[in-house]
Amino acid sequence: MGANVDLIFKIATIGILISVLNQVLIRSGREEQAMFTTLTGVVVVLMMVIKEIKILFDTVKTMFNLY
Repeated sequence: MGANVDLIFKIATIGILISVLNQVLIRSGREEQAMFTTLTGVVVVLMMVIKEIKILFDTVKTMFNLY
């Protein structure tokens, strides 16, 4: 259970950091770099979540004896 809470906090921290960095870049006139920063943040979070989804699917396969 603790690992799931840690994952939520990691995702929230990444989201906050990316949003602050995004606002700083937009206000300094670097919209393109802000977009790439946001995209990078989304990709990082997706990679974290994909690992958890794989574990979920493996658990479901094991529960229902699907091979």
